[in-house]
Amino acid sequence: MDLNLLRVVVPLSLLFVLGLSQQNSSLGNVTFGAIFTFGSINGRVARIAMEAAVEDVNSDPRILGGRKLVLRTSDANFSGFRSIIGGLQYMAKDIVAVIGPQTSGMVHILSHLANALHVPMLSFTALEPTLSSLQYPYFIQTAPNDLYQMTAIADMVSYFGYKEVVVIYTDDDQSRGSMVALANKLGERLCRITYKAVLSPEALATPQEIRNELVKISLMESRVIVVHAFAAVGNIVFDMAHTLRMMENGYVWIATAWLSTVLDSLPVTRESAKSIQGVLTLRPHTPDSTRKRAFLSRWKKLSNGSVGLNPYGLYAYDTVLMIAKAVGEFLEGGGIISFSNDPILSSLGGSLNIGALSTFDGGKQLLVNILQTNMTGLTGQIAFQPDKSIIRPAFELLNVIGEGYKQIGYWSNYSGLSTVPPEILYNKPPNRSSASQQLEGVVWPGGTMVKPHGWVLPHNGRPLRIGIPDRVGYKEFVSKDEKTNEIHGYCIDVFLAAAELLPYALSHEFILFGDRHKNPSYSELVNLITTGVFDAAVGDITIVTNRTKIVDFTQPYIESGLLVVVPVRKQSSSAWAFLRPFTAPMWAVTGVFFIMVAVVVWILEHRINDEFRGPPRKQLITILWFGFSTMFFAHRENTMSTLGRMVLIIWLFAVLIITSSYTASLTSILTVQHMAPSIRGIESLITSNDRIGFQVGSFAEDYLNEELSIAKSRLVPLGSPEEYVDALRNRRVTAVVDERPYMELFLSSYCEFQAVGHEFTKSGWGFAFPRDSPLALDMSTAILTLSENGELKKIRDKWLKVRGCSQANTSGSNRFQLDSFWGLFIICGTACSLALIIYLCKIIRKFNRYFAHESEPITPNNSRSSRIQRFLSFADEKEEDLKRRLKRNHSSTISRGDSEEHGSSSGTKSEILVQRPNGNTYFQYS
Repeated sequence: MDLNLLRVVVPLSLLFVLGLSQQNSSLGNVTFGAIFTFGSINGRVARIAMEAAVEDVNSDPRILGGRKLVLRTSDANFSGFRSIIGGLQYMAKDIVAVIGPQTSGMVHILSHLANALHVPMLSFTALEPTLSSLQYPYFIQTAPNDLYQMTAIADMVSYFGYKEVVVIYTDDDQSRGSMVALANKLGERLCRITYKAVLSPEALATPQEIRNELVKISLMESRVIVVHAFAAVGNIVFDMAHTLRMMENGYVWIATAWLSTVLDSLPVTRESAKSIQGVLTLRPHTPDSTRKRAFLSRWKKLSNGSVGLNPYGLYAYDTVLMIAKAVGEFLEGGGIISFSNDPILSSLGGSLNIGALSTFDGGKQLLVNILQTNMTGLTGQIAFQPDKSIIRPAFELLNVIGEGYKQIGYWSNYSGLSTVPPEILYNKPPNRSSASQQLEGVVWPGGTMVKPHGWVLPHNGRPLRIGIPDRVGYKEFVSKDEKTNEIHGYCIDVFLAAAELLPYALSHEFILFGDRHKNPSYSELVNLITTGVFDAAVGDITIVTNRTKIVDFTQPYIESGLLVVVPVRKQSSSAWAFLRPFTAPMWAVTGVFFIMVAVVVWILEHRINDEFRGPPRKQLITILWFGFSTMFFAHRENTMSTLGRMVLIIWLFAVLIITSSYTASLTSILTVQHMAPSIRGIESLITSNDRIGFQVGSFAEDYLNEELSIAKSRLVPLGSPEEYVDALRNRRVTAVVDERPYMELFLSSYCEFQAVGHEFTKSGWGFAFPRDSPLALDMSTAILTLSENGELKKIRDKWLKVRGCSQANTSGSNRFQLDSFWGLFIICGTACSLALIIYLCKIIRKFNRYFAHESEPITPNNSRSSRIQRFLSFADEKEEDLKRRLKRNHSSTISRGDSEEHGSSSGTKSEILVQRPNGNTYFQYS
C-alpha cells in the first residue's frame, strides 16, 4: 500500500524536483535536512533548538574537523503531501540525514525512500511503537517512543486501582499504534479499554464531533479517560469537557505528553486552566545537569520569548549533535561524503527525471555510527538498545493545578513508579514490586484530594435488573411477601446492606425467576446474565467453576459445602459406656486427686486419730479406702483435726460437682439418640447403591454425577424440607446431599436426622455480575466491610438462627474435658498444700519447744541425721503418748531438783521443768 501511494505521489512531486541540479554541497559543508510543521508547538521549539545546535557544532572544530554543518528546513505546514515533497527535494540533493518527519504517517511513506537511498531519518516526535521494527532500518526514534508512555499510563491506572478506561484519540497512524500498545499494557495488568472515542485527524476534527463523543462518554460507566491527540484537538476536548461538566468530581483524566508540551511552551490563560484542573499528564524526563541549566538560561535569548522550551526541544538539539558526531566519526574513519545515481532509478527516468534522486554512498556506515552513539547530551546519556530505542526511557508524572502543575512522581522502565528520580534508582537493583510503587498525592478534578471511584452506573435511565430465584423451600434465604409484594430474606438483606456502602446510588429492581412450582435452575439464572436478560443475580447462588467462566462473582458472603444427612439411629450398647462421660485425662487427674486428698488427710490425722494409725499395711489400705469412699460420701473414718476437716469439706464439695456432672453426662449418653447409621459420609454413599436425594436447582446434582460419578438413576430430586423428611422417613432415599446453610436450618427443626461424615467441597454463595463489571469488585469490598464490622453476623442471626434442637452434637460432645474442672482441682490442690504447710509449721514448732534442751552427745557426723530421725519419730508418735512421756519426764525432773536443792550450797541455781495448764512445758532456773 505504501508503494502504491509512492507511485501516485512521485509524479506530482517530481514536478517540483525537475530543474534541480545535482550539485554537491559547497565544498567542506555537511548538509542535513529537517521536515517539520514549523507552525506547531514542537515545530517552533525544534527549529530554534536545531539552529542552536548547528551553531554550537560549527563553533567547535573538533566535531567535524573544521567542516561546517548546514541545516536545510522544509515546512510541511500540517500537510502530509508537503512532507512528501520536502522529502523528495532532500533526496535530490546531497544530504547526509533527515530529521523528521514530524508525524508517524509520513514516516511510513518516506522511510521507503530512506531505505532505497541510504539516507538515515531521525525523529523525536514520530513515536509510534511499530516504527522501531525491522521494516524501517534507516529510521531512528531519538526520544522515548509511545510504547513506554503507554506503559507508564497503564502503571498509573493499575496503581490507582482502576480496571476500565475510555480513550479519546485521533484516527491517524501514530495514535492507532499507540492505542494498540496501551490496550496490550492494560491487559497485562488485568485492565481494559471499554470504549474508544475515535476523532477525525487533527485538521478535520470539529468541535461538534468532539462534543458528540464526550456526550456518549458521559453516559458510560467508566470515569477514567485517556486523551491522546495533538495539542489543537486535545485543547478542544478539555474545553468541551469543561462545558459539559465532565471536569468535576468523580472523573479521572489522563493526557499523554502533548499536554505537558503545551504547559511548558505556551502561557495558559485562567479560562484554559479551569478546563484542565486535576488532569494527570506525562513529560519525557531529562535529568538535571549543568549543560541543561545553561541551555535553559540561553533559551530566552534564542527564542526571543516567543515559545517556552519543552523536552522535545532538548531532544531536537541532541539529535543534531548526534548526527554531527556520527558524521565526524565517519570522516575520521576515512569515509568520504559522496552521492551517486542509482542505475535502476536512472532507467526509470523518462520525463519524470527520477534519476535526479541520489544515493548516499556512506549512508550505511553513518547509520551504524548513529546507532553506536554513546554520549551525554542535554537529555542525559544518549545510547540505543538493540531494538533501536533509546536506553532508559523515563517520564515525569505531572498533576495540573491552577495555571501550572506539580510533579507527583516518575516512571521508568527500570523501576516503575517512584517519587525518586530514575537516575538515582539506576544505582540500585531494579525493583518493580507493588510495594515499591509510590506517587505523591493528587489533586483530582473538582479540587478534591479524595481519589475518584473511577466508575459509576450508566446514566441510561434504567435501573439495574436483578434476577432472584423464586424458591419453593427455604424461604428464609429469599422469598416474596404475598401481602406486600416485597422481596426479603437473608440474601436480600446482605445485598441491600452492601449496596448502602457503595460510594454511589445503586438503582435496581428485583425480578423473580422461576415458575413457583419448583426451585429454578441456578445455572440457567446465571446464564441469563450473559444474554443481557438480567444485569445481575442475587440469591443463594453457589460459586462454582462453570459459573465463574461466564460471570464475575463477588466475595462469598457465606461459606458453603455439601453435607450428607441421614436418619438418626440408636447407638449400639457397649460394655465400656460408663467411661464415656469423662475423657482419659479427666479420669486420670480425678483418680490422682482422690489419692492425694486421702494422703493429706492421713498426714493431718495420723498423730491424733487412732483410725489413721496402725501397721503400714493397714494404714495404706485406710488411705485408699478413705480416698475412694469419699466419691460416695461413705467414708467411716472421722476427722478430728481442724485442718483435716477443712480439706475434707472442700474435697467433698468437689466430689459432689464431679459426681453430679458424671451422672448427667452418662444419663444423656445412654438416653439421647445418636447417629450410628450404616452411611458414615460421602465415601459410603459412593460405594453403595443407595438412592440419594438432592435439592432441585442446586449444583449438587451435577457435582454428584460428574465429579463423583454417581449414576443419575440413583439421584432423586427433592424440592423442600418437607420432601426431605418424607423421602427419608419412607426410605425412598437413604440420604440427602445438600449445602450446609440449608442443612443447618433443616437439622435444627428435625431432630430425627443428623449430618454424617465431613463436609466435602468448599465454596460459598456470592452475587453474580457480568464479566469485568466493576460492581462485582465494589460489592466484594462492601461485603468484606460488613464482615469486619459485624453486620453480616447480625443479618445471619436474624434469618438463620438455629431453632429447636440442634443436631450439631457428635459422639464426643457430651464428654467432659479436664478444662471444665480445672479451676475446681486448683482449689482443692491449694487447700491441701496450705493445710500441709500449716501442719508442718506446727509440728516443727512443737518439736523445737519440747526437745530443744534435751541433752545428747553431739558429733559432727551424726548431728544432722540424728536430729532428722528424732523429728520423724516425733512426727510419727501419737499425741497422747507424747504427753504421757512428757509428764513422766516432768515428775522425774522435779524429784531430781529437790535432791539437788538439799545437797547444794546456798546461792546455787537449779533448773526446773515447769508444765503449764495447757500442757506446754518450759525450763525455769532458780
